[in-house]
Amino acid sequence: MQSNSSMRTPLGRVRGLGSAKSGTGHFWLQRLTAVANLILTVIFVFIVVALVGKPYPAAIALLSHPLVAILMLLFILSACIHMRLGMQVIIEDYVHEEGMKILAVMANTFFAIAVGAASVYAVLKLSFGG
Repeated sequence: MQSNSSMRTPLGRVRGLGSAKSGTGHFWLQRLTAVANLILTVIFVFIVVALVGKPYPAAIALLSHPLVAILMLLFILSACIHMRLGMQVIIEDYVHEEGMKILAVMANTFFAIAVGAASVYAVLKLSFGG
């Protein structure tokens, strides 16, 4: 009889899934958004620096350019996803009571959606001449 020191089921070993069934996906999504944030944050900073001291119509003119608006929307999307994932890890590690953990993860998700939606609205409003 073969000794198996793993606590995983045979199907779990084949699929490579942990107990939560999504740990690897979460890990890679966090790394992917981190790399995207490096690139998109540099672009965001360049755009903000380009607008320093410029009047409001100049900001509208710059954000009306489709490429700039798309880059800003990608920055918002990547940053909000990364923020939600990072806070979820912190909540799961440090909130031990199950009910509070579920509420905190839900609140974290709603907060990330609210921040993302408000930011997307602002960029779209400015990019369409608002």
